[in-house]
Amino acid sequence: MSQMGKLSGCCALVTGASRGFGALVAEMYWREGAHIVAVGRSIERLLELQQALPAASRQNFLPLAVDLEGDSAPHDIIKAVEREFGRLDILVNNAGIQGPIGSACNNDWLEWQKTIHIDLLVPVQLCRLAMPLLMKSGHGRIINLSGGGATGPRSFFSAYATAKAGLVRFSETLAEEVRDRGVTVNCIAPGAMPTDMLRAVRDAGAEKAGEKEYKAARKALEAGEGIMERAAELAVYLASDASAGLSGRLISAQWDPWPQLGAHIEALQKSDIYTLRRIVPRDRGFDWG
Repeated sequence: MSQMGKLSGCCALVTGASRGFGALVAEMYWREGAHIVAVGRSIERLLELQQALPAASRQNFLPLAVDLEGDSAPHDIIKAVEREFGRLDILVNNAGIQGPIGSACNNDWLEWQKTIHIDLLVPVQLCRLAMPLLMKSGHGRIINLSGGGATGPRSFFSAYATAKAGLVRFSETLAEEVRDRGVTVNCIAPGAMPTDMLRAVRDAGAEKAGEKEYKAARKALEAGEGIMERAAELAVYLASDASAGLSGRLISAQWDPWPQLGAHIEALQKSDIYTLRRIVPRDRGFDWG
């Protein structure tokens, strides 16, 4: 990669780029010199993002208005990347929906399935379809967005939590499969960001979302954009040479010391640190298990 920017000359595909965190990641990647393939449902918002970016004569921005609910969406996206760029260095699976809020037994079943489709099956398919291009680049990066419920139960958000837990485990598995193919696969736990999804939790109220989730949503919405920026900086780190060799990890943008992980990658890759694991009695000081 060139020294002009951390991602100079790279081609990055970012889903859910029309607003919120995805738009911020696309902007940061652009400022680091990457070509951007921005995927979102609204072409108007994607074009607004493009117009807001600083001028760059050697970079290209491809807006793709795609409804990820469609079965052909992943294929259409990767075909567009191949047609316009012929390469792909970075895939950021950011797009997602909150899904039904409330008791799992009372959720609308079609909405539950839709959440699994968009939050789990679409990212998995994009990873599968993009892999030949990522391997061809020699330094491919996959960054999947985790979320609340991936590492522990999340009452009243069963579809979202199930999808995110599945995506983290898939990422760990894929990382093992492509360990020697020049592609790294990592997940970001971004923290509670002030997005439309969090506003939906607040608007659902404590009775439907649960008191804990309701209060957390209100607090995060009052905190402002700092949390989102920190998570986007982690997305830049994981896409850059600074994280070379780091793979199969779920990293918290807010709590983990990720700016210093470059000095510990060899040790990390020999351990189960930052991965999903089962807790047994001895892990908590008991001798009966």
